[in-house]
Amino acid sequence: MDLGLRGKRALVTGSTGGIGWATAHGLAAEGAAIVINGRTPERVEAAVARMRESLPDAIVDGIAADLGTAAGCACLIERLPQVDVLVNNLGIIGMQRFEDVGDEEWLHMFEVNVMSGIRLSRHYLAGMRQRDWGRVVFVSSESGLQVPADMLHYSVTKTAQLTVARGLAEMLAGTGVTVNSVLPGPTVSEGVGRFLSRMAAKQQLDIEQVKKEFLGRMGPTSVIRRFASPEEIAAMIVYVCSARASATTGAALRVDGGMIRAVM
Repeated sequence: MDLGLRGKRALVTGSTGGIGWATAHGLAAEGAAIVINGRTPERVEAAVARMRESLPDAIVDGIAADLGTAAGCACLIERLPQVDVLVNNLGIIGMQRFEDVGDEEWLHMFEVNVMSGIRLSRHYLAGMRQRDWGRVVFVSSESGLQVPADMLHYSVTKTAQLTVARGLAEMLAGTGVTVNSVLPGPTVSEGVGRFLSRMAAKQQLDIEQVKKEFLGRMGPTSVIRRFASPEEIAAMIVYVCSARASATTGAALRVDGGMIRAVM
């Protein structure tokens, strides 16, 4: 199936690894011109090289910028004034008791997970509206709906993303621009992998044991009963970025392995 992405320019934030990398790879495989983003030139250059090795015909570039800051977003926008597809994938995760999370950590989590997408969407949507075509996707989480008690600051940011995405979709009613959220469940992304590795080291446990315990505690309702792969999440993201998904907007699309116990 041709997804109608050939010739479209796509920016995937936080795409040097994990879900972001898998999404960028999937879009590039469909013929989109990809811009990979990460915080450091070394990581970005390595990801661009890996993409070119995997897909020799891919049109791929990279921009190093810390999008968890207003200055980083401004730097990226200056270098990349227009895109057709924006995937707001950048995010950080944390697990702490509510009482132990200070103001600085709350604000940092919000800056990275929410404000990065707001700042970029605010800029790029103007061009999409003018061209009457565009795709914006916020990579949220099932934690935005099922709130883990010890991940409250993270969950708040993921719920905020759902609200922003729905509001933008409403704002763009009647245009050829769609805005959606994708809600992964537990996924062995790069960030989650580091998070689980730290847990394993702290508890002096094997990583597989930590994954099993984490899923048992955080995802007892999982139907697939395993962590998803980044590629499984990326498949949904790539589809909603496509021309084929023109009637899907304002949606919160679950790729949660059936964790959320609801029929809708």
